[in-house]
Amino acid sequence: MSGGRTPRLLAAAATAGLLLLTSCAQTVGGNAVSIYENPFTVAGLPVTSGPSGPRPGVPDSTIEVENAEGTDSDILATNAIDDIQQFWAEQYSSLFKGSFTPVSNVVSWDASEDEGSGIRFCGDRTGGIPNAAYCTRDDSIGWDRTILLPALVDAFGPMSVVMVIAHEYGHAIQHQSGLVGDDTPTIVAEQQADCFAGAFIRHVAEDDAPHFTINTSDGLNGVLAATVAVRDVDPNDPESVHGSAFERVTAVQIGFTDGAAACTGIDEAEIDSRRASLPQKFSDPDDSGELPVTEDSLGAFTRSFEKVLPVADPPTVDYSGSATGCTDAEATAPVSYCPATNTIGVDVEGLAEQGMPETPRRGDILPLNVSGDYSAYVLFASRYTLAVQKEAGQTLDDPQAALRSACLSGVITSAMSVESGTTDLEVWLSPGDLDEAVSGLLNDGLAASDVNGTTLPSGFSRVDAFRSGVLGGKDRCDARYS
Repeated sequence: MSGGRTPRLLAAAATAGLLLLTSCAQTVGGNAVSIYENPFTVAGLPVTSGPSGPRPGVPDSTIEVENAEGTDSDILATNAIDDIQQFWAEQYSSLFKGSFTPVSNVVSWDASEDEGSGIRFCGDRTGGIPNAAYCTRDDSIGWDRTILLPALVDAFGPMSVVMVIAHEYGHAIQHQSGLVGDDTPTIVAEQQADCFAGAFIRHVAEDDAPHFTINTSDGLNGVLAATVAVRDVDPNDPESVHGSAFERVTAVQIGFTDGAAACTGIDEAEIDSRRASLPQKFSDPDDSGELPVTEDSLGAFTRSFEKVLPVADPPTVDYSGSATGCTDAEATAPVSYCPATNTIGVDVEGLAEQGMPETPRRGDILPLNVSGDYSAYVLFASRYTLAVQKEAGQTLDDPQAALRSACLSGVITSAMSVESGTTDLEVWLSPGDLDEAVSGLLNDGLAASDVNGTTLPSGFSRVDAFRSGVLGGKDRCDARYS
């Protein structure tokens, strides 16, 4: 974010028959449909809780893996390969010419070995390489069993490993089908693979995978959070070819919502349409994009909000704390909205803490959370959107209000891009701000909550509502969440 120059979960009604946090695993099915018809569905599937990960009592795969040692990571990844191959055996002929052929070889390695040592994968020694990859040279898939896969499990749960393997297998499908070639931009290939992985995760969510199950609340949230963690971190780095978290999560959601066929439509034009006018690189490589949260910066944001989403009676901002003694809504820390007094209450110190960049801990392989200044400012924006909803005569304490808050926060976010054409703003979006917003939506969801801070259990739906506002504007928010 540049200045100047440039919870709780909503529980579904018992009569709706939806399973939430106290439920057991449920078999779900159906076709991929619009996710907007019911806030307690995820792309047409009911919001479920229960287990996510390996199914107990299912025999492990017998697929041969070169150099495997039978560790938990090896078993997890091999079972993923098995289920993914069964998925593509069913899907392939409906999308491409010919029939599906499994990859030629599967390899496991130990990245804790010294650099320059270890077995070879795709011609390179694997010591010191905590990665998973597909090799076009010999049609093989490999993974590091000692550092990367355990780190994924520890941070995001076992289904994050399945997601990573499904992404790499997506590259194998591209290679086998001829979907990509030497002249295909890398970012297209990567986001197609993200999308194929999302389609497979949908297959798991529909209870069709022999070795795995996933719930559509925290289980799916973890998969998306892992996608955020492996985003391109430095947009100015020429090696940043996978896409931002905002872009990669979008690609996964396309596959989950619309199936593998939709992934074949991802090309440069489609990616550019999703990038719209959003900032892609820093004009100054030394610019961190961080704007400290202060009363002055919040004042500048408030004035910018009023230009993007004007209201006849702008809310007052009270900087003395988030608890304002509101009579018709509960306080939400570190920022809240009171309809009765049309006041946004802010705990400036608490909000500033929310906006501090994440400091990696020694030994961390992957960031658990992507945070920065916009983690705070998007929360502030979401409480302003409640004043917008109030003036429109909309309810403020139901699931639709929560989704509208996320969607309208996306509208504000997009408008603050320098390229958007919005004039007279005092603050502007920086590369990476959307990633901070997406991470927050997955981790705590306050930006997608109603006036009482009550949010939806599905991070998938929270992120999708935000993206709808970013890319579709206020009209799309009104159409989807009225």
